[in-house]
Amino acid sequence: MEPEEGADRTPLLKESPPGTMPACCSARYNLALLAFFGFFLLYALRVNLSVALVDMVEPNTSLAKNTTSNVCPEHSSTINVPRNTSGKKYSWDADTQGWILGSFFYGYIITQIPGGYLASKIGGKLLLGFGIFGTSVFTLLTPLAANLGVGYLIAVRALEGLGEGVTFPAMHSMWSSWAPPLERSKLLSISYAGAQLGTVVSLPLSGLICYYMNWIYVFYIFGALGVLWFFFWMWFVSDTPETHWSISHAEKEYILSSVKDQLSTQKSVPWRRILGSLPLWAIVVAQFSYNWTFYTLLTLLPTYMKEILRFDAQENGFLSALPYFGCWLCIILSGQIADHLREKQNLSTVCVRKSFTLIGMIGPAVFLVAAGFTGCNYELAVAFVTISTTLGGFCTSGYSINHLDIAPSYAGILLGITNSFGTIPGMVGPVIAKNLTHNNTVGEWQTVFYIAASINLFGAIFFALFGSGEVQDWAVSGYHLHRN
Repeated sequence: MEPEEGADRTPLLKESPPGTMPACCSARYNLALLAFFGFFLLYALRVNLSVALVDMVEPNTSLAKNTTSNVCPEHSSTINVPRNTSGKKYSWDADTQGWILGSFFYGYIITQIPGGYLASKIGGKLLLGFGIFGTSVFTLLTPLAANLGVGYLIAVRALEGLGEGVTFPAMHSMWSSWAPPLERSKLLSISYAGAQLGTVVSLPLSGLICYYMNWIYVFYIFGALGVLWFFFWMWFVSDTPETHWSISHAEKEYILSSVKDQLSTQKSVPWRRILGSLPLWAIVVAQFSYNWTFYTLLTLLPTYMKEILRFDAQENGFLSALPYFGCWLCIILSGQIADHLREKQNLSTVCVRKSFTLIGMIGPAVFLVAAGFTGCNYELAVAFVTISTTLGGFCTSGYSINHLDIAPSYAGILLGITNSFGTIPGMVGPVIAKNLTHNNTVGEWQTVFYIAASINLFGAIFFALFGSGEVQDWAVSGYHLHRN
């Protein structure tokens, strides 16, 4: 790896613009903050069904009884407040629940590549704004759809996926114009960390809403907040620094001068060369592998907490959120560390991206497997799952923003491609996990963890071998910069 790191170090120094601009009250950090709240709501809208579903299903048609209950005793604290039981119940078996949880991703996968392409042509502001707005509207319609039948619910969830599918490619496309190269890790980690915090808040809050109110309000509250955010986004955000209504002249020049040599002026998209790029496929493999673990836990962790670790619904939400709180902290901190290493310590971009990806994928694999061997020590199980998910936060400053390193002009399209493959685990992972845990034993869950850890390990090794940190020759017209 040494020659490649050495080769990558020189262009990194050339990327540095003369002088820096303060972050406080800047247009680029305001964009990051609004994006943070957007992705916060996006993931709140995505995961609230995971908690609400436990309350929507009749107890006798839910998952099979935990056959280890005679070994692991109940350890939930006594709740004196009476539970609200007014919510309607449905007779959905375990397989049906698996399809309901996975249906979101069938819509999500369709709009990834079109979203990236459209963002490169018309800009990401409208695409991201209406993507979250549409998801919010369909979330508001979820109780009605559930009442009409399971087919309607699956359809509404798939339509939510269609709306969310354009959001990440649109945001990546916007950052290609807004993020100076040596601030990418910071800015993107701030904006995308909202997704983790949305999970942190949504899981326990959804549990509390279900417990004290009615599960329908889970969808009404988060849906209404998404609609409200849309108006702030449309008013304060612009696609590029040139079109922003309140950016200072100094900040605009700072951003434009830092990204000008990395952007392409080509009208057409070099699809053949994009699809033949090995560094792109390294990101694809890494994202597929990481998402297998992430989506499996995201959709099934509330069920695992209830059926295996045996916490009630109120405790369930808080403990399900704990791993994602750790991940949120890790994303924010690792973004700062990554840019510090590149700018102050003069480490090459490829070295930082590969190191952070290895930590963010091998670490979670080890602790996920360990979590399956804690027996009835539920505190240790929660600790291991939390450490596993927390370490995954390093990936945000690893492979996750590598699209902007190798092809800033086509970052939205590249993310659409990688996210399409990365969505597949969300479609099949929960279904496979549900099928593997019909008897709901600790041994069955160990198998689920083994599979996820093995896939994670493979993805980490593949990215370490074939990932890159420099702009590819097909990504700029009249390629003359960063040649080694």
